[in-house]
Amino acid sequence: MTRTSQPARRSPNLLLIVIAAVVLVAVAGGVTWAVLGGRGVAPGASGAVDAAGVPVERADGMPAETELGVTELKVQNLENVQAYYQNAVGLAVIEQQPDAVTLGMGEVPLMRLERSAEPLPQPTDAGLYHTAILFADEASLAKTVLQTAQLAPGSYQGSADHLVSQAFYFGDPEGNGVELYVDRPREDWQWNNGQVEMGSEPLDPNAFIEEHLDGEAAGTAVIGHIHLKVGNLEDARAFYADTLGFDVVSEAEGALFYSAGGYHHHLATNTWQSAGAGPRSTEVGLGALTIALPTAADVEQVAGRIDAASYDREAVEGGTVVRDPWGNKIRLVARAQ
Repeated sequence: MTRTSQPARRSPNLLLIVIAAVVLVAVAGGVTWAVLGGRGVAPGASGAVDAAGVPVERADGMPAETELGVTELKVQNLENVQAYYQNAVGLAVIEQQPDAVTLGMGEVPLMRLERSAEPLPQPTDAGLYHTAILFADEASLAKTVLQTAQLAPGSYQGSADHLVSQAFYFGDPEGNGVELYVDRPREDWQWNNGQVEMGSEPLDPNAFIEEHLDGEAAGTAVIGHIHLKVGNLEDARAFYADTLGFDVVSEAEGALFYSAGGYHHHLATNTWQSAGAGPRSTEVGLGALTIALPTAADVEQVAGRIDAASYDREAVEGGTVVRDPWGNKIRLVARAQ
């Protein structure tokens, strides 16, 4: 429905003041993806491509219908982190427990927060770089960016036009990165031999909000992608591409981007802060990411590749759980039971 309450209109300078103040933080600290993502194109695809240069589904790869599910975070201060996602980002409580909460948008669960007594990770540790929430339309994104910037201005870290998407970056109270973004139409994405062109052009947050705030907003979102910090890209490629079966669809200095079904990326790994990092020393941060496959047979096929590559895994109801070389927990589940 069309937005009827318009805090930006009641105080038109407020938006400019809020974003202008935090842009200084973004310029000083930098958004690493924006600085290093560039427009580099890797020399080839993981498999066959179609006439438009988009990777096609392969027998030893992830199904084209692969999606991401709930992101689980382990947090020290559950109340504080929940307040950020619920009040600032605007996620709704789907299930509340004494030491955990599931949050989402509409009826779609997006994040589960669980209390932990372990210490916070160090910036140079492997683990979560950011969880990226994909909005259905520009109006829904504009509303959420404005609300988050107004209610938690210190959490804003920057913005970028990545050619395939428009993104805004925040950090929650315990340092977990949060990307809020919307995709550009797929027909506008540029592919070359299985590699998608992604960049980091300037994106004015005030102009974006002012242009889209009054549009029709579906108010829905999903987990679009997850970006991880790892110790080296060779082991990351061996796990996420060679074993799980994602296509490597873009490479940048210190980063790999992985996809299924011709999406610009479902996962990314980087060494920008974590080069040489060993296994994680604390569970706080990323608890688990969820990869949702179409059927149980698809899960079993990936499980077979995991076993063949000698990674330890655990069978769970509806799927299987495996950890990457740094201890990041990956939950593979079937959407259709």
